[in-house]
Amino acid sequence: MAEMMSIDSLRNSALNDFDEVLRSGPTDRYGTNRRAPRDAQQAPSVADRPSSSKEHGLVQDRKAISPMASCGLVFDDGSLIVGESPTHVAMFRPKHDVADPVVSIVVPALNESLTIEDFVTWCKEGLSAAGVQGEIVIVDSSTDDTPTRARAAGARVIRCPKRGLGRAYIDAVPYIRGDFVIMGDADCTYDFRLLAPFVEQFHAGYEFVMGSRWKGEIERGSMPPHHQYFGTPFTTWILNRVYSSKFSDIHCGMRGISRDALVRMGIQSQSWEYASEMVLKSVHMELRTAEVPVRFLKDREGRVSHHRRLGWFSPFQAAWINLRAMFIYGADFFLVRPGVFTLLLGLLLMVPVSLGPVSLGSITFSLYWQFLGAMLATVGLQGVLIGAVARTFFDYTGRKTARLLHVFSYTRTVAFSGLLTMTGFAFVLPLAIRYIDEGFALAPGITWRNHLAVTGLWLVVCGFSLFVTTLLVHAASLATRWSQR
Repeated sequence: MAEMMSIDSLRNSALNDFDEVLRSGPTDRYGTNRRAPRDAQQAPSVADRPSSSKEHGLVQDRKAISPMASCGLVFDDGSLIVGESPTHVAMFRPKHDVADPVVSIVVPALNESLTIEDFVTWCKEGLSAAGVQGEIVIVDSSTDDTPTRARAAGARVIRCPKRGLGRAYIDAVPYIRGDFVIMGDADCTYDFRLLAPFVEQFHAGYEFVMGSRWKGEIERGSMPPHHQYFGTPFTTWILNRVYSSKFSDIHCGMRGISRDALVRMGIQSQSWEYASEMVLKSVHMELRTAEVPVRFLKDREGRVSHHRRLGWFSPFQAAWINLRAMFIYGADFFLVRPGVFTLLLGLLLMVPVSLGPVSLGSITFSLYWQFLGAMLATVGLQGVLIGAVARTFFDYTGRKTARLLHVFSYTRTVAFSGLLTMTGFAFVLPLAIRYIDEGFALAPGITWRNHLAVTGLWLVVCGFSLFVTTLLVHAASLATRWSQR
């Protein structure tokens, strides 16, 4: 009987650490549970949970602990073990929890039982060396005993469904208590004993602190050659060109960000590309950014990296989805600048021949050149206008949107669009009259009317496109303003 009471006591104590399971209320557009507590002390009590008279020291009735089963954990013989895959997000506190942390180390884990205890120890050493109070939060979806080991070592454990690295951070946001967040991997490849540079930069006022392996130390054998000498340098170069940034290692997994900036950032990526999304949004948000050196170590003997577990194609898939994130969040780069160039080239070919052929040396620019110019000018114009709309979606400061609303002032721009359209029809009118006079047939030969009509038709397209873009810029401004409330 005493043994049974002891087991029940352990089970009830563990249930008290169960912060949020069935209270999964409505989520915002980033998938964050609006009702999830930042302070774990808001957890429901054991008295609010169902019980079963069939329990005799061991868990016999799964219905009696359905919240635990739903998050993939069951208590057997008083200890924490892994059950079925989780379907709800749940928080478990360690026996000796940290009160009022300044820094939260938040790291996803998937079957890292080989390294998780050492990782938590490294984190504690790093926090101590940095002289800061901090918590260690493991966002776990393992099928082994990783969560048990992490909690026993002193970390908070958030159990969540297996939805990728990005999704793990999305699920963790409501449970982060520190003012600053440091991210990384739980496999002991990033040396979390060296946290002091991150803390120093946070105290200096920086909001986003990026780790750099190239400014720090890369242990021999820790990175495949094609990653170290081609993949990471090349994608970093692309991002710096697109976003006018100065990062040296955009794929470094060890990084820090203020909790406020992380919430405002609203991470949406579910997988590896969350890392690129963070970097790109930090540029869009104009966060105060610093880089600090980190130490990157090779995998422990006996551990197989997740990329190797997924097969030889995994690194290339990761590179592709990261490039996709770069291009999507930098859509205006691929639209506005090339669009301006193409528009000017098209106008240069189209406008001079609006009243007839123009000869330049041995080359005569005639109607066919004008058609080419009109096509290029149309493509360029669409790039510029669509790029303007794209900028409103990634404007976290509001300054770009304010400038666009000034440029596309509704009354002025609509009036100008109407003027362009009417001018275009006026340029087409001489050819239309000639067409009617000829019995609804085009007269043989090419005259000034044909050239002027091509320019006129382009002005009609230009006027309509400008009008539509004005509507879209104002609509996008209202939509993004509403979504950011």
